[in-house]
Amino acid sequence: MCSQKAIRHHSFGKPEEVLKLEEISVPEPQAGEVRVRLLAATINPSDYGMVGGSYGRLRELPAIAGREGVGVVDVLGEGVSGLAVGDFVRFPGEAGAWCEYACAPVGDLLAVPSDVPVEQAAVSFINPPTAYCLLREVVDLAPGSWVVQNAGNSAVGLSVIQMARAMGLKTISQVRREALIEPLKAMGADHVVLEGSDWAKTANELTGGEPIRLALNSIGGASATDQIKVLGDSGTQVTFGGMVGDLVRFPTRFLIFNDVRMVGFWWDQWSRRHGVECVREVMNAVYAMMLSGDLKLPIEETYAFQNFQAALAHDKQPRLGKILLRP
Repeated sequence: MCSQKAIRHHSFGKPEEVLKLEEISVPEPQAGEVRVRLLAATINPSDYGMVGGSYGRLRELPAIAGREGVGVVDVLGEGVSGLAVGDFVRFPGEAGAWCEYACAPVGDLLAVPSDVPVEQAAVSFINPPTAYCLLREVVDLAPGSWVVQNAGNSAVGLSVIQMARAMGLKTISQVRREALIEPLKAMGADHVVLEGSDWAKTANELTGGEPIRLALNSIGGASATDQIKVLGDSGTQVTFGGMVGDLVRFPTRFLIFNDVRMVGFWWDQWSRRHGVECVREVMNAVYAMMLSGDLKLPIEETYAFQNFQAALAHDKQPRLGKILLRP
């Protein structure tokens, strides 16, 4: 039986401690399935939660790490139609994406336009659709509406900046490093502000007196509190991540007097609730923006599987682009 390389863990814990590069068998597609060969996979913050045991859905151990990647159809199972060998698809990531081959029912696979660059396709399945839904599915935003977000240099943050510009929305992006201000403005951010700079006191000047309708929070702590302070009446804050894990002080005053709303969003749950066709509609919108040039996410570095430890270490450093893994 042929073997393949996979990055796996046999217990939950710190990725640098529990992940190992191992040899496992190459699967053969059953009737109605296809086998996909990985081209490139992404390192996401949620990968750390899954390996560490804190994410919303965990895999049975031993588990292959990783949730996102792009691949090419390698072998067709009996009775398969609608896909051909050589087609680009989302790599089947339910059982882990950091491996060379995986099989899945043909109906479960998401096709990727062949003219989307592989590196962009690799990072297209989680962060860009999250950004798209945050801007489209939570609040009905008219062109010209203001949105504030923290972690403006994250993949979701960069997607929000570029998508908002294409949709005619305006953005304030919170960051923690001054060096990020100009690169984010170059991507289309209307304003970029430094955390801890008391920027919230000048929010009204930044928007020209227009209310901020939507706040996107993936950090928590004081950063999220600043967002609540600047939201307009009946504004909504959406929490979709908790990078630092700091507590957010319950905003009693703003809930009562400003009627601020606080909700959550999880792309995985949205996908399950709305089904495959709705997911495909969102992804079609994402790919249209990629192909038009309205959306392009920077790639920091690409590492081979055998150098995954270096990739993880690099991913923890200050950067502006994604880290990719290739077999």
